[in-house]
Amino acid sequence: MRPLIVTATDTGVGKTVVSAMLTLALDGIYWKPIQAGTAEDTDRQRVAALTGLPKERFRPERYVLREPLSPHRAAELDGIDIRAEHLELPADIPPGRRLIVEGAGGVLVPINRQMLQAELFSRWRAPSVLCARTSLGTINHTLLSLEALRRRGVEVLGVVFVGEAMPDSERTIVEFGGTKSLGRLPILERLDAGALREAFAASFDRNDFEAADER
Repeated sequence: MRPLIVTATDTGVGKTVVSAMLTLALDGIYWKPIQAGTAEDTDRQRVAALTGLPKERFRPERYVLREPLSPHRAAELDGIDIRAEHLELPADIPPGRRLIVEGAGGVLVPINRQMLQAELFSRWRAPSVLCARTSLGTINHTLLSLEALRRRGVEVLGVVFVGEAMPDSERTIVEFGGTKSLGRLPILERLDAGALREAFAASFDRNDFEAADER
């Protein structure tokens, strides 16, 4: 198994769409361990719809919480105790297969009253990619997120930017953050498997996401 964590600077950045794109492009298996918010489709259902992949390319959530809140609070409202030992990576992923793990919200959201999400990532000892908006405020949010991940020993392959091109903001983040731009996913007029494959081919390099396997 080759896990790759997809996290973000905040909620609503586009992390689920990036996860869908990477699941397609890297021939991966998708897993979101904590789903907070069930009024609409779960992110697993959304990724399945976006990619058109069969059910064997998905793993079920460990926790499904009703309210679209930080996991720690959503779990309390549901009377559920999120336990880190129940969030180990799935054991049934074939050797050599990429597991795309989508986090919940931003890197420092609490999963319970004792653990932040970045600390859970550190337990997994897996590389991560950080999704960041290109809109105003992204420099501060992204640099803080990079610092938070590294402080907890989480390897960061680089940043996936989401939105309209903002060359100076992207350059500033790369330079001050000592990181790599993995590419930019524009706002797509059409959201389906074909559009996601085309976006990856146009703006991303598969080798950048395979780099962690060589270390």
